[in-house]
Amino acid sequence: MDHTHKAQFRRIASRVTIVAHLFGLIAGILLLIWLLHYRGGLDLHSNSTDRIFNVHPFLMFGFILMAGEAMMAYRTVTAEHKVQKFFHSAVHLIAFVLGIIGIHAVFKYHNKVGLADMYSLHSWLGMGAFCLFGLQWLFGVFSFWLPNSSTQARERILPFHVFGGRTLLYLTICVAETGLMEKATIMQLQHGNESRLLNFTGLFILFFGIAVDLSLSLRF
Repeated sequence: MDHTHKAQFRRIASRVTIVAHLFGLIAGILLLIWLLHYRGGLDLHSNSTDRIFNVHPFLMFGFILMAGEAMMAYRTVTAEHKVQKFFHSAVHLIAFVLGIIGIHAVFKYHNKVGLADMYSLHSWLGMGAFCLFGLQWLFGVFSFWLPNSSTQARERILPFHVFGGRTLLYLTICVAETGLMEKATIMQLQHGNESRLLNFTGLFILFFGIAVDLSLSLRF
């Protein structure tokens, strides 16, 4: 591919990145409207079990958002390569911390209301995705940050690292979609404003992931 075509793809990728930010922002706003207007707010230390639970979807969306932003940051941050790698790793670490707190929230909710843990497909996929995400992050740190790893080894590992990141992004989105559907089923939502709001939230989370993936594809 010549430099002209690469430059054209980079310009398109820049626009797609902006769209990805927009989709992520819209999904976050819709999620907050649902949690604050329909579900009574969120507070990890509340006496209300519903407000404790609401911390979970909010922070797990933050986990997805930060993971996607970290993936794009590696290619969009205008700086030397080490700075790009630092932002990539640091934002992923922020995502991981948000995920830890989000998972703690749902376990705390289950303990408060007497529900069993890890009983649904959503919880299986979610815990699996989160553990794999942590391993992927550690794998990246040890493979691309340690000085004793050779350039040749990094070049061999890179395609698998990229594939793992994209796979995990879509897996976490799948987890989010099943979580929204599970919650709607438990609440027995009928067709109405709250149901439509949840549907649009799920759609924009998916659109965010697709835009992130397309932005990365156009930059390689």
